[in-house]
Amino acid sequence: MTPLLEIEALAAAYGESQVLFNITLAIRPGEVATLLGRNGMGKTTTVRAICGLLPPRGGQLRFSGMAIAGMPPHQIARLGIGLVPEGRQVFPNLTVKEHLVAFADNRCGAKNPWTPAKVFAFFPQLAERQHHLGSELSGGEQQMLAIGRALSTNPRLLILDEATEGLAPLVREEIWRCLAALREVGQTILIIDKYVERLIELADHHTIIEKGRVVWQGDSAALAADHGLWHRYLGL
Repeated sequence: MTPLLEIEALAAAYGESQVLFNITLAIRPGEVATLLGRNGMGKTTTVRAICGLLPPRGGQLRFSGMAIAGMPPHQIARLGIGLVPEGRQVFPNLTVKEHLVAFADNRCGAKNPWTPAKVFAFFPQLAERQHHLGSELSGGEQQMLAIGRALSTNPRLLILDEATEGLAPLVREEIWRCLAALREVGQTILIIDKYVERLIELADHHTIIEKGRVVWQGDSAALAADHGLWHRYLGL
């Protein structure tokens, strides 16, 4: 099957400081993939390059066979990439419902698209808070809103940067449940998170990066079997 997202020898830098070196990754439709590594190793930079927020210095980025390196972020988003950014970045002066209405767009032509009503059914807690401002939500509610906002665009690829960072255990479990449900309906997902045990249960394959370079790639069975990788590259 042709990859939905294909990264080959990606290089990226901030000014004179190169951060990514020859990153290679492929995600096929319906797959769940992870990008793992300690803080500061280049995970968010990779996401920024995918989404057009940081122009690559080299390599190839293809989405559904189309070269996207150098495209502006809004054009890449319209192709069907939905981002749940690190820190959630909800708008403090918009209500929950206004977030979902503002971003609603059936970009991939889904037969049963995500609508605000469907997001509220998926996240009942948001339905209860739909008239509250973003600034009035808890961290967990903001993360649910950030996911719902991305789903409202009906993305072909959903990217979550630090999916459960800073959330209470019960809220984390709710996020894991929702991601598993999305996988069941065939949503293609790329996740950055530190809870390796949960990612092994959820994802098809994993990429570990260290100092901006890919140091390991493999499936969940291989990652589960080699705890040395966890200690060497993930600090666990």
